[in-house]
Amino acid sequence: MAELHVELVSVEREVWSGEATQVTARTTEGDIGVLPGHAPLLGQLADGGIVTIYQAGGETVLAAVHGGFLSVTEQGVTVLAEVAELAADIDTSRAKAALDKARGESDVAAQRRAESRLRAAGQPA
Repeated sequence: MAELHVELVSVEREVWSGEATQVTARTTEGDIGVLPGHAPLLGQLADGGIVTIYQAGGETVLAAVHGGFLSVTEQGVTVLAEVAELAADIDTSRAKAALDKARGESDVAAQRRAESRLRAAGQPA
């Protein structure tokens, strides 16, 4: 089975790197799925989105991402996010508290970030 090399990077650090059979993400133009052999492109990531990386063994890596770009080249897929957090690293109680605070302050951007973190972690927003 053909694979892609995937790099998920935030401003602060490399979040995840490895081989995958597919990557999905939400861009400002809509959802996109990338398979091996995909045409080169550059897409702007939507705020409060989730990137899903499908590995060959059936495992799935989920990450909440906020801002940035997705680049597809012959070498693979690079997700350059302002902020990226793997689902396994998300503190759901902290994310719920952030969501409540954002709703109370009518902070739409903070609300989107908290909701995406909860969705990536498999929790209702």
